[in-house]
Amino acid sequence: MKILGLDSSGMVAGVAIVEDGLLLAEYTTNYKKTHSQTLLPMLDELRNMIELDINSIDAIAVAAGPGSFTGLRIGAATAKGLGLALDKPLVEVPTLEGLAYNLCGCTQLVCPLMDARRNQVYNGIYEFVREGEQYRLRAVAPQCAADICEVIEKLNALGREVIFLGDGVPVYQKVIREKMIVPYSFAPASNNRQRAASVAALGEEYFREGKIVSAADHQPEYLRKAQAERERAEQERAGA
Repeated sequence: MKILGLDSSGMVAGVAIVEDGLLLAEYTTNYKKTHSQTLLPMLDELRNMIELDINSIDAIAVAAGPGSFTGLRIGAATAKGLGLALDKPLVEVPTLEGLAYNLCGCTQLVCPLMDARRNQVYNGIYEFVREGEQYRLRAVAPQCAADICEVIEKLNALGREVIFLGDGVPVYQKVIREKMIVPYSFAPASNNRQRAASVAALGEEYFREGKIVSAADHQPEYLRKAQAERERAEQERAGA
């Protein structure tokens, strides 16, 4: 089984190929260029490097949201275009599940945080449960948008050690340090941002479970309205 993973849900852009539990290649950048400029060239370079026949992939796993509205649309358009052209299904991997999967096998609770502005974060709380020779990702609290203080209160109530990761960590690090009661730590640079390899690896699991959609049916999961939509709604309420 061969899975192509794509992630453009945040500042990081990444592509990866996983085959039968083995990472064949991964290309990741965390820079200013827009993902529309980088995603397909990265895939093309990765394809040439490992002499990949793109038709040999079984499915395309894509970070399905939440995240940057523009980034998610670019990722969705890329995945849908490839899926339609190759006649391959898509595997929708929730962005925060993909992030949490960076820490597969750890015994602490995993709390990915993505900055959603206005003192809110996209977040989820996860743990890894051993099943035979494998670790399975389990949502203690599924991904949502919430105030950072609400997230910290929920974690303190759970009473277990926590590892934080994601681009929301540097934004809210001061609040975390002030309000966390239970032991906590921050993931290292090697795995504290989105990785297409994790999307592909988790996508391989979900593909085996039959969690696929057609390329035509895929839609990103934003969790919140875009800022322009929120501002328009506020203006309409003010004028009512």
